[in-house]
Amino acid sequence: MRKLILIATAALVAGSLAAEAQDKLRLGTEGAYPPFNYFDTAGNLVGFDIDIGLALCEHMQVECELVAQDWDGIIPGLLAKKYDFIIASMFITDERRKQVSFTDPYYLAAMTHVAPKDSGIAEFTDAAMAGKVVGALSGSTQADFIQEMYPSAEIRLYPTQDEVNLDLASGRLDVQVSDMLPMIEWVTKTDDGACCELTGEPITDPKWVGDGVGIAVRQADNDLREKMNVALKEIREDGTYKAINDKYFPIDIFTMK
Repeated sequence: MRKLILIATAALVAGSLAAEAQDKLRLGTEGAYPPFNYFDTAGNLVGFDIDIGLALCEHMQVECELVAQDWDGIIPGLLAKKYDFIIASMFITDERRKQVSFTDPYYLAAMTHVAPKDSGIAEFTDAAMAGKVVGALSGSTQADFIQEMYPSAEIRLYPTQDEVNLDLASGRLDVQVSDMLPMIEWVTKTDDGACCELTGEPITDPKWVGDGVGIAVRQADNDLREKMNVALKEIREDGTYKAINDKYFPIDIFTMK
């Protein structure tokens, strides 16, 4: 009988801990990718990704804690259980699917070249990039793109997007490849970005931009992934997504229209 009581007590404690864990989730993001995720002047994590993530948490009726992590360690941090899901404008790619599972896309994606306005760069081939300094965010799909497409260029990779932007604005880069939406924001709404412009055709090949932008979870956490998919559908239907979208962008980035 005593053994039965101990087993029952342990089961109750385990169940209580599981319920508590389900009532609170940790949201992992980068914090250096405006307007999607960044720190405001008060030191708070804000941006489109953050607002969407918190809206999903609200619809799932769970409390969410925000955790900042440098981009190059963001998937290892998830696998090490530093947080429960990543919402950080991550392209859904087959390579990343080897490590994590993704929700349905929460917006579409394209990449772009960005260069100084007086650069004269109009052709984007390896021959045209030979001898030029080309930069991107380390560990990103953009980094994979420039390394494969421009082997004759001098490639520079950076820990944060802010550092890529700074070196382009300072003349230490000839061109960078980045996610298109943040670059539109940077060149049109910031003083340092006024130096530069988007150039060339948008890069929309699924090989590079994948199947859109998704929320990453550990492969074992399929229940959480499914709950997020339901919540994402709900915020699209009830207008929450549109309100968040319109706060940051002039178009619906879920459809790019």
